[in-house]
Amino acid sequence: MLSAHHRDETIDLQQKLARVQSLLDAARRVHATIHLDDVLAGVLEIAAKELEAEGAFFVSGAAELGSRVDTYGEVPENWKLWTEEGGLPGYAFARLVSEREDTLAHLVIYRPHALSLEEEDFLEGLALQSALAVGNAQHHERTLEFERVQLDLDAARAIQRSLLPPEAPDVAGYSLSFRSTACYEVGGDYVDVVHLPDGRLMMALADVAGKGMASALMSMTFRSSFRAIAGIDLPLAEIAARLNTLHWQEGMEARRRYVTAILMCLDPKTHRLEVVNAGHNPAFLRTCAGREAVKVNASGLPLGMMPGRTYESEIFDMGEGSEMLLYTDGLTEVFQGDDEFGEDRLMALLGARPAPEFLEHVWQTLAQFAGNAHQTDDMTALYLCRAANQGGNA
Repeated sequence: MLSAHHRDETIDLQQKLARVQSLLDAARRVHATIHLDDVLAGVLEIAAKELEAEGAFFVSGAAELGSRVDTYGEVPENWKLWTEEGGLPGYAFARLVSEREDTLAHLVIYRPHALSLEEEDFLEGLALQSALAVGNAQHHERTLEFERVQLDLDAARAIQRSLLPPEAPDVAGYSLSFRSTACYEVGGDYVDVVHLPDGRLMMALADVAGKGMASALMSMTFRSSFRAIAGIDLPLAEIAARLNTLHWQEGMEARRRYVTAILMCLDPKTHRLEVVNAGHNPAFLRTCAGREAVKVNASGLPLGMMPGRTYESEIFDMGEGSEMLLYTDGLTEVFQGDDEFGEDRLMALLGARPAPEFLEHVWQTLAQFAGNAHQTDDMTALYLCRAANQGGNA
């Protein structure tokens, strides 16, 4: 027959085993869900019931938890005055610590009488398991958010690609091609070709300051403005001035995302090419085979940077074999270590391949130059070439 002392030890051991079992059960319940709100609510319920507390709550300075913290059970009206130092009677707490040893929150219970050592251990153990469960739930939420954002970006990329001309139009006696690859899912580069009713061809290549979604949104705004004005019978320099005004009027954020652009208008009947460079890097023009290319430099500030700006156009005769290359600075700012590809190397590629193959050759050359380096800027180019040995008005 057991003595009273042994009976007390047995009861004490059974109580400790029951507390350990309760903690294991609590851990399973805490980890049974991956949703953060359910984790937080479940922890408060477990803490209050297992410790026979009148109520429980979280205190958290973390932004992702602070707005979701609530109470369970009955707590004093002044529970928000609880402090970590335990200055108010009736409260017991344990910290939820992240993997980086940051305090995620304090798990606090309200109970008039103090906790036993075993109960304190239970609260500490529950806080440890809760921190793990909260971390898993936060990771799950971030994963879902990332997937949602990725779907949005994929949709935005598809929309942006769909707004490019489906293919370069056929122009008698000319070869016209363009190519664009964004640094991220979407980008701020823009290229467009618009047929005018009188047979002329309006072209634009633009680069919105910055990268990513904000620049992509501004490039779509620019597209709408350009397409609305392109069909109006106005001098090209006046079109540039109006685009500048429209972009400026979009407000401060648009002004921060100013646009460098080159506008061109080709008359394939007279082979007259009019060009306006609005703050963009120079276009390259070689007027006939064998001649050295020249640069068509900017005649004014980028569009949307300052109000009331004016621009000047230049007119060129596209003789047989003439070729024009427009590009964004993503092509010239490709690096091999500290060596930049630069304008001179790009300009030297003119005439290196037949017109239909030219831009593919440019992209291959840049890839070989950069090696395995990741693309760091949007890359867009438009190439116009008049075929050699063609009859008609030259």
